[in-house]
Amino acid sequence: MKPYYLTTAIDYTNAPPHIGHAYEKILADVMVRFQRLAGREAYFLTGADQHGQKVQKSAEKEGVSPAQFVDDITAKFIAMWDRLNVRYDHYAQTVDPKHKKVVQAMLQKLHDCGQLYKQSYGGFYSVRQEQFLTDKERGPDGNFGEEWGEVVELQEENWYFRLSEHVEWLRGYIKSHPDFIFPAFRANDVLNALEGGQDLCISRPVERLSWGIPLPFDERFVNYVWFDALTNYISFAGYLADEVGNEGMPDFAKLWPADAHVIGKDILVPAHAIYWPIMLHALGFSDEQIPRLIVHGWWNIKGAKMSKSVGNVVGPAELADLVTVDGLRFYLMRSMATGYDADLSVDRMIIDVYTGELLKGLGNLLNRAVNMAQKYRSGLLAASSYDDDLNKALRQTVAEAPARYSEKMNAWAIHEGIAEAWKIVDHGNKFVEDTAPFKLAKDPEQAARLDSILAHLAEAVAHVSVLLSPIMPDACAEIRRQLNWQMPDGFTVNDLKWGLLPAGHQLNEPKILFPRIELEGDKK
Repeated sequence: MKPYYLTTAIDYTNAPPHIGHAYEKILADVMVRFQRLAGREAYFLTGADQHGQKVQKSAEKEGVSPAQFVDDITAKFIAMWDRLNVRYDHYAQTVDPKHKKVVQAMLQKLHDCGQLYKQSYGGFYSVRQEQFLTDKERGPDGNFGEEWGEVVELQEENWYFRLSEHVEWLRGYIKSHPDFIFPAFRANDVLNALEGGQDLCISRPVERLSWGIPLPFDERFVNYVWFDALTNYISFAGYLADEVGNEGMPDFAKLWPADAHVIGKDILVPAHAIYWPIMLHALGFSDEQIPRLIVHGWWNIKGAKMSKSVGNVVGPAELADLVTVDGLRFYLMRSMATGYDADLSVDRMIIDVYTGELLKGLGNLLNRAVNMAQKYRSGLLAASSYDDDLNKALRQTVAEAPARYSEKMNAWAIHEGIAEAWKIVDHGNKFVEDTAPFKLAKDPEQAARLDSILAHLAEAVAHVSVLLSPIMPDACAEIRRQLNWQMPDGFTVNDLKWGLLPAGHQLNEPKILFPRIELEGDKK
């Protein structure tokens, strides 16, 4: 089977990481971990977009070289992803010489087949967005809006890509491939944006921008962002590796096409849904080789988009400090339906999710299972012939969870996958209330029934630790440590069958899984 190849939008190294970056990387990490749990080989690529005029200007402002500037910012991203337990297979950096070789080879191919041409163009240029604007970008008052920042009038010669020649192909491709974009309703945004498609400027004169990859056929110009940043998805997957002499790269024929490009909705149009597939099409990629786009929404604050100018941007580090890394990962995956916007609420994160679900739900179930087994049986799970309808109902909930969980996860409904696993947590805690083992322990004649209850609780928690492991890898590893059980090598979600913890299994000592967060109102 082809490996599951997943990429994310690469980090633009002109600002530090924020919660939107963190969500995207965690979402990708969760999916890759799930694919591996499902028994599939997976490859996860992410990285940093390090060229461009903004970077050059920011470096000049700080009095350092562009190379030093992007090194410093990139290090912050890498440190953050490491802290949030995002485990990628490769971190692509567009300053990498191997990437430069592929970009230049692509550009040469397109030049040789007549897909690139040079012409002079005059118009209005957005310094912030690094692009020429058309009348479509003007507001109702005829002016360019604040979102474009400083707009200047320029007249200069540049190289262009014949994008317009491929618009009809892309329109047909989108209509005939409803799974190209997830969620599917985003396709309408792309089709609307295709109206009046123009050719794409793909260069900047070196006099204006020196921090970029030189065009191989005209070194008076450097490549502008599109054929640089977007190309990372294939350059670091081994595209043209033999042709340009890039040793040690993955087998492109084995990896491609990407099963998922995970991106934010703000960069769907035009970059990833128009420029990128057309670039691939012009290079000779077939329809079957066009990657799938997974488009996530925004985290808002009280319905408003996060913005530095408004001052409502929330950083992932401070949230991880507050609710732990796994608590943050769980909250982000639990609280947003992939593809849609969601509201970030620190109060809800602490009170409803961390305290209500993790501490009082999963943490409580684990503590009950291990603590009672230690208290009543010195941690030893004993065989028991006792069985009743309550036991059978819990076993049924545990047995049904893996298939339903996998169906939701494969459909990118991560929040619903969590909900399927959580049915075991809820049922397990109710099972304790219904069976009252703390009362049975006082009656020696109920020993067999108590043994069966303790074994059922520990077994249920073991299953939960597998299902939730892509979302909370460290917390689930701690659950398994307390249960004194590790997933065997090659263990998959399909191997989840009742009996992971056999009779005679010894549990370890209990430990608080999710420490209580002391709120201001709790202080005396």
